Amino acid sequence: MIKEFKEFALKGNMIELAIGVIIGGAFGKVVTSIVNDIVMPPIGLLLGRVNFSELFISLNGTHYDNLAKAKEASAPTLNYGLFINNALDFLIVAAVIFIAVKQLNRLRKKQENQPAPKKQTKDCPECLSEIPEKAVRCKYCTAKQEVPMSDRRPELTN
Repeated sequence: MIKEFKEFALKGNMIELAIGVIIGGAFGKVVTSIVNDIVMPPIGLLLGRVNFSELFISLNGTHYDNLAKAKEASAPTLNYGLFINNALDFLIVAAVIFIAVKQLNRLRKKQENQPAPKKQTKDCPECLSEIPEKAVRCKYCTAKQEVPMSDRRPELTN
């Protein structure tokens, strides 16, 4: 059982998945910072110096100056400003993932559209073994092969 678990845990796919999760977590932090520190301040400035992380509605009817004071009083709050920040986080991550998947699909289509490499072998008509295309004799049954003059080696044309 330990041997099977070791094989499972050390498979390439598991390691790649773990790396992907770690990079995804770090990417999420970067996106959150972009939204909170770069995108939202100018939007807040345009809307009259609004700090979105401080937008909330107190559900107990009491007015609080900021979210920290409402939390300190253990007041139930509807934090719609934080929701807006998180929604923007999601939209940015979704857009980046969409663009990345679109580019990967485009590259995959390019690879699929490339013609398959020309077959460099042929089947021997006598024994049906696969032999090189320019072979004069089959290496398995030694049957003589038809080879066009242009494909023959110069030393064999005499």
